[in-house]
Amino acid sequence: MVEAVSDQLVSQSASQPLSQSAIHNPQSAFHTLPPNPAAIRRGRGFACGFKNIGFSFGFPERCEATIELYGTADIERVVLRHAGADVGQGAHTAFKQMAAEAVGVPFEMVETIYSDTAETGDSGSASASRLTWMAGNAILGAAERARQAWQNEERPARGHFRFTPPATEMLDEATGKGQPNFTYGYVAQAVELAVDIETGHIWVERVINASDVGKIVNRNLIEGQVEGCVVQAHGYAITEKLRLKDGHIVNPRLSSYLIPGIQDVPARVETVLLEEPDPLGPWGVRGMAEMPYLPYAPAVTAALHAATGVWFDGFPLTPDVVLAKLS
Repeated sequence: MVEAVSDQLVSQSASQPLSQSAIHNPQSAFHTLPPNPAAIRRGRGFACGFKNIGFSFGFPERCEATIELYGTADIERVVLRHAGADVGQGAHTAFKQMAAEAVGVPFEMVETIYSDTAETGDSGSASASRLTWMAGNAILGAAERARQAWQNEERPARGHFRFTPPATEMLDEATGKGQPNFTYGYVAQAVELAVDIETGHIWVERVINASDVGKIVNRNLIEGQVEGCVVQAHGYAITEKLRLKDGHIVNPRLSSYLIPGIQDVPARVETVLLEEPDPLGPWGVRGMAEMPYLPYAPAVTAALHAATGVWFDGFPLTPDVVLAKLS
C-alpha cells in the first residue's frame, strides 16, 4: 500500500512488483555492455511511476454505450453504438472486442456505429488514459441490459447504459489532502544509453517498459501505445525545446522544433505486460496509454549519471546542454 501526496491510499499494485517482474536481474535483462571507445560512456537507469486513470479533482466523468441484439431464436447480429474517438490508438477495435466478449458472440458478428452524435451517447474525451476503462464498463452494462431484454423476448433487444465512476474531489486547501482520483495505472522502465562526452550526443540503445494493464484486451494495440509513448517521451527528454521570446513561440515549425526522427528514437523498445486486475475496471482492465511517458526522462537521467557521474536536472538533453554540464 502506497500513500500518495494527497493522502489517498493506493492499495493496488505499485512499483515493487512491476520492477521485480520487469527487470529482476539486470545482468540477464540487458546484454553485456561492449568496451567503450575513448569518448563513449554507457550507462543504465531505472525509474517507475503511477498515474491517474480518468478525469480528476471532481470533474464530471461518464461514458455511455448502447448494444442492440438482432435475430429470432438465436442472436444473429450485434450492433454497438459508442461515441469514443479513435485517434490512432485502436480504441474502436478494442470496443468491438469488448462488446463481443460481453455479449458472448464472435468478434465478426459485431457491427459498430461510432462517434456520431446523432446515433451515440456521450462518452467523454479520448484522454486521461480513460477511454478503454470507461468504455468497457459502459459496454458491460449495456450488454447486460440487452441480454436481459433478449431473455424477455424483445426483438430486437436493446440495452443502454451510462457508466459513472466513483466520485473524486479537489484537494483540501488547508491540508492538501483528498481523494483526487478513483484508480491508477503503474509503469516501470529501464534504459540503456551511450553518450559521447566530446560531442554531447546521446543514443538510447534499449528501453524495457513494464506496464500493469490489468487485463490485456489487444496486445498489439498496447505494444503500439507503449512504443509511441516512449518515442514521444524521448522527444521531451532529448530533442524538443520550445523557445519563447516576449511571450511568443519563436520556433513554431518542425524545422526548428525537433521532434524525434527515425534515426533519433531508441533502437529497441521491449514491452513487458503485467496483469494485476483493477477492481473497478472492466474484466480488470487498467488504462495504460500515457503511463510509459512518465518514467522515461528520469530513467534517462539516471542512465546518464551512471555513465558520466553527473546528474542532469533540465530538459531537453541536447548536445550543448550535456557538454555544458559535463564541463
